[in-house]
Amino acid sequence: MAIKLYDLCGRDERLRFSPYCWRVSMALAHKGLEFTTVAWQFKDKQALEFADYDKVPVLCDGDQVVTDSFEIMRYLDKAYPEAPVLGEGVSYQRVRLFKYIVERSVNPALFRIIAMDLFAAVHPDDQDYFRKTREARFGCTLEEFHQPEQGKQQLKQALAPFSDLLSDSAFLDGNAPGGADYLLFGSLMWAYVVSTQEIVEPGKPVDEWFKRMLNVHDGLASRAVTVRDI
Repeated sequence: MAIKLYDLCGRDERLRFSPYCWRVSMALAHKGLEFTTVAWQFKDKQALEFADYDKVPVLCDGDQVVTDSFEIMRYLDKAYPEAPVLGEGVSYQRVRLFKYIVERSVNPALFRIIAMDLFAAVHPDDQDYFRKTREARFGCTLEEFHQPEQGKQQLKQALAPFSDLLSDSAFLDGNAPGGADYLLFGSLMWAYVVSTQEIVEPGKPVDEWFKRMLNVHDGLASRAVTVRDI
């Protein structure tokens, strides 16, 4: 059976912006695996009851159902061991650390930059849910949390180590992209899809790396529909 990925969509079904779904899409492409996506909205919890989960990504591979983006990447390495994404042993431990750095430093900074762009991008039926859940999480309104300039300063600091690494390496994982690249790329793709703002400094190592990442795997990400297209 074909691999199926439940993927978050926005106000246009073609608008796919989840950083966690992008991680998985890139990992699937890395493995050379064909897959189809199922558009999913925040409030459509019933559609995922079969997975005993309430968010995406959800991967269906035949009878196997796997949830959580990092666990899906781990599953793909075990089920399809050629072209590892995360690796084993020390490599796996290091990429786990990388995951936490991205989620706890890069993502919060990005959210400050794109909060209102993201709100505008989600499906109208999801906006009340999105606002209530995020405002409960942050303890303030989305408008108060949305501080692009502050976010950009935070992001610049968070990306500094990656910039240093990319100053003499084509990809975070070396000469070709791997799990570390997909973890960071998924987050930056989140902003790229929903916002027209300049997120990273043009011409700098991270910007050049991002452009390379758009074009790997036959330009999978370069074909993504963004808010600039609708």
